[in-house]
Amino acid sequence: MLGAIVGDLIGSRFEAAPVKTTEFELFHPDCRFTDDTVLTLAVADTIVHGANLVDTLKEYYHRYPDAGYGAGFMQWAASASREPYNSFGNGSAMRVSPVGFACDSLEDVLEQARITAEVTHNHPEGIKGAQATASAIFLARTGKSKDEIRQFIETQFQYNLSESLAAIRPDYRYDATCPGSVPQAITAFLESESYEDAVRKAVSLGGDSDTQACITGGIAHAFYGKMPDIMGAEVHSRLDLPLRQITTLFCNKFSCL
Repeated sequence: MLGAIVGDLIGSRFEAAPVKTTEFELFHPDCRFTDDTVLTLAVADTIVHGANLVDTLKEYYHRYPDAGYGAGFMQWAASASREPYNSFGNGSAMRVSPVGFACDSLEDVLEQARITAEVTHNHPEGIKGAQATASAIFLARTGKSKDEIRQFIETQFQYNLSESLAAIRPDYRYDATCPGSVPQAITAFLESESYEDAVRKAVSLGGDSDTQACITGGIAHAFYGKMPDIMGAEVHSRLDLPLRQITTLFCNKFSCL
């Protein structure tokens, strides 16, 4: 999960100014946490404390109203509605990484990812994006190879992971849907050589950079293991105290530092 937060921080400054290169300053003064981090930690909070997810998502939205939410989520979170709104945006995938770290079986991962998605993103593609991301994290942290992860995602979710980043990158543009951003984020992980390389590759697509780096970062953290200390320090310095506390609680409980 820490890898998802770091990815969000790194990608945040490129959402409105996309780049097509892996060569950039990793932690710039303009890097900040966005809705990706806020809602990831809302999911982590419900896992740690057993709270109701709808209540927690709305609570976190009201605590951090300027984090950069999508219009559909913002309208839902600010309203009295508790019903989902059939979204297939990548918000379901960006917040799901805690599930991949907390669950003990692939079956549980798929079920819990569905649950975290469908409170808002009950469209089949919204659920699929969350399940694909969470299952990639689970498979990565339980020792599966990249080829095994690729095969599972392609078979289970019918995502095309055969196109290389070099082929995707030139014409790729901002796309905040699950089908238009999650496969590309997974491909960035599959082509990577390290955690940092994975996030750099996700940003270099020039798309929804904070969210794709968040998705890629969660998978890469699970695969490559312990995050560099400097990255943990960046998270500590850029999150406020309540967000730091839930990050620490979750990561200590599920050994995902």
